Amino acid sequence: MLNITIICIGRLKDAFFESASKEYLKRLGAYAKVHIVELKAVDLPQEPSAAEIAAALEKEGAEILKKIPSGARVIALCVEGKLWSSEELAADFTAAANGGTSHIVFVIGGSYGLSEAVKRAAHARLSMSRMTFPHRLARVMLLEQIYRACKINAGEKYHK
Repeated sequence: MLNITIICIGRLKDAFFESASKEYLKRLGAYAKVHIVELKAVDLPQEPSAAEIAAALEKEGAEILKKIPSGARVIALCVEGKLWSSEELAADFTAAANGGTSHIVFVIGGSYGLSEAVKRAAHARLSMSRMTFPHRLARVMLLEQIYRACKINAGEKYHK
């Protein structure tokens, strides 16, 4: 069974995001072991300077890197990442498994993104869209796409 870890900066604060997340985690139970790791965002002033943002990203990045298991395939969600179709995500899961990797880690940064160190450590960079989404919504969207990819790989109906 595939092991998936989603490392996120910040917690889900809104009940509707939490509810959607729990629903997809429940659905995914038949296909994968999914773990969510929530890390605290670095507190920044209302209007942070570029240097303050960079320092916060580096601190968050160091915490993220500590949580990545050895041997895992790491996929960073970032705006400059590649756009994948649901089928391409499913194929990536299959390729990882065929290559002997049973653990995939997705990383979702906070409102200022991810540090360059985390992006360099990633095996792939994924963009959910050319549009901008709140990171809380990105988590729900990612869970849905992971579920869809698992259904595709299982040859089951859901994907349209």
